Amino acid sequence: MKNHTITTFILLGLTDDPQMKVLIFIFLFFTYMLSVAGNLTIIFLTFIDGHLRTAMYLFLQNFAFLEISFTTTCIPRLLYNVSTGDKVITYAACAVQIFFTYLFGITEFFLLATMSFDRYVAICKPLHYATIMNSRVCHRLIISCWMISFLIIIPPLSLGLHLEFCDSNIIDHFFCDATPLLKISCSDTWFIERMILVCCVLTFIVTLVCVVLSYMYIILTILRFSSAQQRKKAFSTCSSHMIVVSITYGSCIFIYIKPSAKKEMALNKGVFLLFSSISPMLNPFIYTLRNKQVKKALNDLIKKIAFFLKK
Repeated sequence: MKNHTITTFILLGLTDDPQMKVLIFIFLFFTYMLSVAGNLTIIFLTFIDGHLRTAMYLFLQNFAFLEISFTTTCIPRLLYNVSTGDKVITYAACAVQIFFTYLFGITEFFLLATMSFDRYVAICKPLHYATIMNSRVCHRLIISCWMISFLIIIPPLSLGLHLEFCDSNIIDHFFCDATPLLKISCSDTWFIERMILVCCVLTFIVTLVCVVLSYMYIILTILRFSSAQQRKKAFSTCSSHMIVVSITYGSCIFIYIKPSAKKEMALNKGVFLLFSSISPMLNPFIYTLRNKQVKKALNDLIKKIAFFLKK
């Protein structure tokens, strides 16, 4: 981002109402702490419990790490802005925030698609699951998710680093996002806007198609099961992932269905706030409350801690 006069940006945030600021700070602080604690618990459980070392939980471990990383790129900065009233962010910090927000966000979509494939193999090809989803394949899939995301964001980010900002440095958002930043640039942003749109749409469509196809085959396979108990067990293994997929994709769809130009940014702020705070907080509870193995591992850990404290 070429810049001769502007070295900092001002984030407008969510509101200037002092009472609302207090409520927002309390809400975001507790949701952030819960999301970090919940996702760290999942990561810790998958490391210490031998029963949670399968492909499914390796993906879940990485997904929990992504959730912590994604919410940490946005929420702590917002908490600082709300508590101190300091809305200024440096040029470099803004670029770094954009990079990591999109890196973690896009990687999350590809990882969800990979987790859908894992569920497909587990239910449609159960006898070959251990062979297909071995440790080496799982690690390669995870690395591929990160590498693809990195390659997707590098071209638009490289172009964005050459943008010029002449007059305005006010970003109408609570964090550095590409859309409001492009609006205040005095450079020609037509090409970079189209590139970002293509990257986002392709990421969304490709990963969604993978998820939909996986679950189409899963549902068809489950319906062919003769036992009702087998069908119930198979659906229960996918239910947590289906809920998380619905929340993630539903939030993105809602962001891009815009009622009007005036309400566009206010809507995006609200939805993104929920997406970056509520979703990472809910996901650990969704997986633990609906997964018997995770619940058992958590209960065993609590018992060990209680026994240790008694001693």
